[in-house]
Amino acid sequence: MSKTKIYFPLIIGVAIAAGIFIGGKLNFGDTSDKLFTANSKKDKLNRLIDYIDYEYVEDVNTDSIVDVTVNGILNNLDPHSVYIPKEDMQKVTENMKGNFVGIGINFYTFKDTITVIKTIENGPSAKAGIIGGDRIVSANGESLLGGGYDNDTLVDKLKGERYSNLILEVFRKGTPDLLSFDVTRDEVSIKSVDAAYMLTETLGYIKINRFAESTYKEFSKALKNLKQQGATGLALDLRGNPGGFLEIAVNIVDEFLEDDKLVVYTRNKKGKEDRSYATSRGEFEEGHVYVMIDENSASASEIIAGALQDNDKGTIVGRRSYGKGLVQREMKLGDGSAVRLTVSKYYTPTGRSIQRSYENGNRDYYDDFADRLNRGELLDEKKIEVADSLKFKTPKGNIVYGGGGIIPDVFVPYDTSMQNETLTFLEKRGYLNNFIFEQLDKDRATYAAISKSDFFENFTISDTMVHALEDYLKLKTRSNIVFVAYKEEVKHYLKATLAEQLFGFGAYFKILNKHDIMIDKVIDLNQTSSN
Repeated sequence: MSKTKIYFPLIIGVAIAAGIFIGGKLNFGDTSDKLFTANSKKDKLNRLIDYIDYEYVEDVNTDSIVDVTVNGILNNLDPHSVYIPKEDMQKVTENMKGNFVGIGINFYTFKDTITVIKTIENGPSAKAGIIGGDRIVSANGESLLGGGYDNDTLVDKLKGERYSNLILEVFRKGTPDLLSFDVTRDEVSIKSVDAAYMLTETLGYIKINRFAESTYKEFSKALKNLKQQGATGLALDLRGNPGGFLEIAVNIVDEFLEDDKLVVYTRNKKGKEDRSYATSRGEFEEGHVYVMIDENSASASEIIAGALQDNDKGTIVGRRSYGKGLVQREMKLGDGSAVRLTVSKYYTPTGRSIQRSYENGNRDYYDDFADRLNRGELLDEKKIEVADSLKFKTPKGNIVYGGGGIIPDVFVPYDTSMQNETLTFLEKRGYLNNFIFEQLDKDRATYAAISKSDFFENFTISDTMVHALEDYLKLKTRSNIVFVAYKEEVKHYLKATLAEQLFGFGAYFKILNKHDIMIDKVIDLNQTSSN
């Protein structure tokens, strides 16, 4: 969200935010009546807001002031109490729910035309017959040519009510006439399981990118499928996973822990505790699980790692996790916006709080990655700072620490080649995805003739394509990026991106994981334990 700088005295900002909180119907349970009883302080703030509305010498953009002020107030609480403006609520809700209503395509504007990069598996567009490379010329008779729309506007034109129809006219290379498709808008899944496949004959792999409402269902389906393929061990990849719903993490842990084992407990400021235990339904209680974490594994990811580690179950592999042990509740503010307010802390079964300190302010808190890198912690486990006062013991006597993330059982250093900052930037900003689309679009017939197995085993990215990427980036970013020191790593990323556009679900990570030192470590650990 862009933050407009508003130069008003702090008391005015506080007054406006307080008015929003007072006027909103927040879900505080039994405390709500006490919280919103009239008192002179709130009356004074409400009067001040009225004075600003009716008497202030200039017109005031109240919405902008409120947004900035609420953020300012929350910044003084903790790093994870956040304000969600009403214009962002739909996207946030869809992301956490795990689906949205739409037509199910990934697209970008190529040469002033909406171009389908790929359709979402089993989505409305895929069912209607639209394929990657199609150009959408019009929607319900309205021309979409010319590049006069930004992406948000285009999304609005393509989305709509569930079960409503959208007539799309499409240009497809090799077809002389425009094609017409009647697409019925429907719920489209936002996958939280990125990949699920067998690493070896007995070791399965599941990567989860967040914990949404639909995550457990996806995970459970993937786990059962891997067991049917012979998986007796599981690599659960939670690297880069920022968290989500606590109860979804509890459900996933339940698949690994025996009955009545404590998974996690929360405690609010009044000391009230809420405990979660494993049930009898575990699908993988006999199998060995390797939980892969890194410095960006947070919240619900840490609940899983902490619960298994504290119950002496499985092996935690990787680097010290993020360190978020605070629980938020979303509360509506009455105007379409909401606040996610920290209402309790969670603790692992041994009693650990893994929340790292934020006493030096939010900026210092979010600079933690750079601090870890500068200290050398990401490359050397001996550089991890621990406090003896936060030492705990598991039932089998293993030592674990609280106070700032989950420390893994087996350390794997940061891979400075595959986790190169430039590559990460290009991948996250979509440059690699768009470049690969343009390369694929030049000769789809040739790529279509390559089988999936042949692609994975034998296809190689040429030096010519790497040089083409350099030229593409020079045009798009106006910077001279030359891949000399890490050309092979670039080829891995390009092949993975191409695989995703050709073969869909899981293909991207199946390629990258072949060059992943943490995956290699997990395979070695599993083979050693099996011998």
